[in-house]
Amino acid sequence: MTDEKILTLMREAPSNGQQALFDKYYNYVFSIVSRIISGFGSHNDSEECVIDVFASIMMKMHPDNNISLKSYIGAVAKNTAISMRRSLASKKASCISYDDETFSEITGDENIEESTDNSVLAEQLLHKIEELDYPDSIIIVQKYYYNKTSGEIAEMTGMSAAAVRVRCGRAMKKLKKLLNADGITL
Repeated sequence: MTDEKILTLMREAPSNGQQALFDKYYNYVFSIVSRIISGFGSHNDSEECVIDVFASIMMKMHPDNNISLKSYIGAVAKNTAISMRRSLASKKASCISYDDETFSEITGDENIEESTDNSVLAEQLLHKIEELDYPDSIIIVQKYYYNKTSGEIAEMTGMSAAAVRVRCGRAMKKLKKLLNADGITL
């Protein structure tokens, strides 16, 4: 269903329009939220945040405005997830003196520079995946981020498993071209 149809449906039959919006953008919102909350919260925290995102959208978005749903929803998801991450981080935070015996256990051998580089690369990769058309972006995220099978993805997208495999191969070629154009090699 197109964004224009969803907006029209939200004006004419709000509950049906909201359901269509949720059905189309759930996976998109969940992938944004999961990426931002990763390492700070559980799967339940991600689900709760997704619900908060859609609640905010339903209360604040006016279907009369001519907006890009994907951009609007992406911005709300990102901001809500960042707020949730801050909240979760503050709950986990505790002060430990470097003189404490457990301090050496906490510091670990993590290479912060390498972790930062990987984080930046992951963010660039996700932005390039978002540039792919629907359902290519969904297929890539579900297959490689959530390890879903072609059959499971087919159920989500309404396609056959064979079509999902073909689209996945083509989407990976498109993604590779987008990454190469920006000088990113994996």
